[in-house]
Amino acid sequence: MSGSAKIALDAMGGDFAPEAVVLGALEAVGVIKSQIVLIGKEAEIRKFLPSNVPSQIEIVHASEVVEMDDKPIDALRKKKDSSLNVAINMVKDGRADVMVSAGNTGAATAGALLGWRQLPGVHRPAIATTMPNQHGQFLLLDAGASPDVSPEHLVEFAILGRVYAEKIMGKKNPKVHLLNIGEEPGKGNAFAKQVQTLMAAHTWFAGNCEGKDLMKSDLDIVVCDAFVGNIVLKTAEGVAEFFLGYIKDSMPSNKLAQIPYFPLKKLFAPLKKQMDYAEYGGSPLLGLNHICFICHGRSNSKAIKNALIQADKAIESNLIELMKADVAKELTQS
Repeated sequence: MSGSAKIALDAMGGDFAPEAVVLGALEAVGVIKSQIVLIGKEAEIRKFLPSNVPSQIEIVHASEVVEMDDKPIDALRKKKDSSLNVAINMVKDGRADVMVSAGNTGAATAGALLGWRQLPGVHRPAIATTMPNQHGQFLLLDAGASPDVSPEHLVEFAILGRVYAEKIMGKKNPKVHLLNIGEEPGKGNAFAKQVQTLMAAHTWFAGNCEGKDLMKSDLDIVVCDAFVGNIVLKTAEGVAEFFLGYIKDSMPSNKLAQIPYFPLKKLFAPLKKQMDYAEYGGSPLLGLNHICFICHGRSNSKAIKNALIQADKAIESNLIELMKADVAKELTQS
């Protein structure tokens, strides 16, 4: 990786921006090798920076902000000098290598697609989200980018996901499952059956998995369309919040009465960490000529720091070139 590698960080994106974003960037200083370019309203950004700004951090002023409730295309067209637009253009022009944003997901996805275009052979981008289960972690895609797809597009998602799972998550020869209503071959609607037929031509296809398998089976990659994937993701988030909230609310308010429960806190600590979205940083938007890491809108500084670590790994591993090579190879064999 070149010493001049840069990550364009949308400092105004997210519910707690710019404070959480700037603090996350500061926490990443010295942990990653890339330069961090904070993009947004400079005066607001500097409020959360020390007077002696670390040399690893740069600031690029952008006068406008894409809000969470803005319509993506309208925001991109009308707010030309938004932090999001400036970040996208910096990557497009080669002034940065990767983008990270906790802002409007629709605008980030649309802007990256329009600005960067798809990799050769790829027709739709996909958001790849790392999810925890009892065996560790697996990759779910598409989690929100492309709800209307053809069976061929899911094969492309699988190929992109395999490169990311191997190079960034460290999974060796990762296998792909199709999320379906049954494990047996031939299950599902006409769309699912077509996907199975296409994926069966690849040695990495491990068959179907059901919703109940997501949390208990040893999985590497699970593929579905974005409509299904986003529902799975939001449902999982809701269940996690309910579970942790229920445990917290069930604890006695009296400090002395809590003493018998102290061993349980130690028992549940690893589970709480595993279910914390901030541990996973951001979700990469795959299939384009550059990489964008999309973070949760509620991202705190830890989530931003972890997203920057992911972005740094993507640059260091030359992820885009590896994806180009694998897509070309796999689609030629199809």
